[in-house]
Amino acid sequence: MSTLDTSPAQSGPGARQEAQPADGDAAVDTAAARATMVTRLEAEGALGAGPVRDALLVLPRERLMPQAYVRRNAREERPGRWDLLDWAEPQDRPELLGILYGGASVLVQHNGERLVERVRGSRSGASITSAATLMSLTTTLLEELDLRPGQRVLDVGTGAGVTAAVACQVCGDQGVVTLDRDQHLVEAATLRLGDLGFRPEVVCGAGEQGVPGRMFDRILISYTVDHVPPALVAQLAPGGRLLAHVTTASPSWPALAIVERTADGQIRAELRAVEFAHQAGRDLERIWLSEEFRQRIAAEPGTWTQRSKLSPPADSDRGLWLAADHLLGGLVRDFGADHLVIGAPGCGSWLRVEPTGATRWNVTIQGPRDIWKEIQDLAVRWRAAGSPDRYGLVIAPDGGQRVTSPCGGLTWHLPVPRPAAQGVAS
Repeated sequence: MSTLDTSPAQSGPGARQEAQPADGDAAVDTAAARATMVTRLEAEGALGAGPVRDALLVLPRERLMPQAYVRRNAREERPGRWDLLDWAEPQDRPELLGILYGGASVLVQHNGERLVERVRGSRSGASITSAATLMSLTTTLLEELDLRPGQRVLDVGTGAGVTAAVACQVCGDQGVVTLDRDQHLVEAATLRLGDLGFRPEVVCGAGEQGVPGRMFDRILISYTVDHVPPALVAQLAPGGRLLAHVTTASPSWPALAIVERTADGQIRAELRAVEFAHQAGRDLERIWLSEEFRQRIAAEPGTWTQRSKLSPPADSDRGLWLAADHLLGGLVRDFGADHLVIGAPGCGSWLRVEPTGATRWNVTIQGPRDIWKEIQDLAVRWRAAGSPDRYGLVIAPDGGQRVTSPCGGLTWHLPVPRPAAQGVAS
């Protein structure tokens, strides 16, 4: 088992060489930053005592992500402008330390570039094409995986290599495979995980295919999909667990798929409504509310406005919103609005709900869809089904996937899996 050593000083191929502050750069204290990050994650309820916590306390993120981007203009401004910060430059370290250990997503790749031997400085236009997921989400999933020494782990979506590094630290690198379709990310992860003394198998290929012919005790898909890839289910060993975020084209109401194979080989699975999810995989189309559409919703009078005694569903009714995502379809919520705002970009319909007094709401709609009625009708069905926030997920041998509430009152199907497009190359 290869692990990060926590002793102060060592030498040799597996030793952790702590990056030290440059002269006059005493503010850069990576050990303190790690401890602060872990304390914050514990306070948020994303992390508890155990091997994941222990791994994060000794994992030098600046070694996995020695360079990262910071955006220098507002998100709505075009073109975007980013600065690439470099840990090798002492003047960059204080800001980069805050980015790496602050808990937010870390932007690591711009416009599909090669990560190794990049020159620090400004970039303009195009977009960020890879980012390390915000730490609270990552740690919650790592805890859910229940990693243990000796497990065989498949990390689908290598990215910056954070998940792979934790898996190597906890389980031992001989059983870890990390897979990404981007050759540049694979190249960088191989070098940087190796710099930490880890030698997992790093594979370049389509994540939905996994590694044919292999079996794994734990599988984590680090991007959102619209169905659980059947090939990955087939690679789940008895006693194994697979985690993947699942949504429709809308990013608004995600679910976490938890798939387990029992000791006798049977598959048990569920969809759990969650608040946050990974970014969508490259093959998952997304629908959005454009800035122009948001402004119209905020300013226009709509087709009609009615005063309703019916309250809108609460944000905490995540099981209802998950069902709405799949059963109503085509809806996107504007979470930046002060009150409930939902649009349907495909047909231009929208809903705006504003409180007027303690028990009344002004409900305004526009377009061919009466989104308010759709949601209220579904809410009745959801409550009759027991107000579930978890749904059973049945994965058929042919890959078809059906979601149903515990009593069977709410049911829908996930998209039929698409044929595999390409193989996997190491």
